[in-house]
Amino acid sequence: MPMIRVAEAARFLGVSDDTVRRWTENGTLTPVKDQSGRLAVDGLELARLAKDQSQLPDDPTKVGSSARNRFVGLVTGITMDKVMAQVELQCGPFRVVSLMSSEAVRELGLELGSVATAVVKATTVIIETPQGKSVA
Repeated sequence: MPMIRVAEAARFLGVSDDTVRRWTENGTLTPVKDQSGRLAVDGLELARLAKDQSQLPDDPTKVGSSARNRFVGLVTGITMDKVMAQVELQCGPFRVVSLMSSEAVRELGLELGSVATAVVKATTVIIETPQGKSVA
């Protein structure tokens, strides 16, 4: 069972260390001790809590799509020349960057602070783990 220390668990959930400690005290998370004797939580239990607590903003497009990776966020950056543009969205704690035509930026009415949805449909998704972890 992977064990996650309190500070790291707090970072993953976007809460304070004290909140995670309270959750271990009130039974929301089961406290365990890591190899060093420090307070930790079970990684699977933490993943389930993260999933249960996630609240995605409503997708303003209301479009049916086969793409399941949809990130609603705010436009935080637009770099544009005559032909191409780079658009940055802040989707919760994640930064999503898209390259598109300048014409598309104008047609979509994208501007700093506007709400937009990044849709990712990829055949390749790279997943990494911390160094030293072996994969079977």
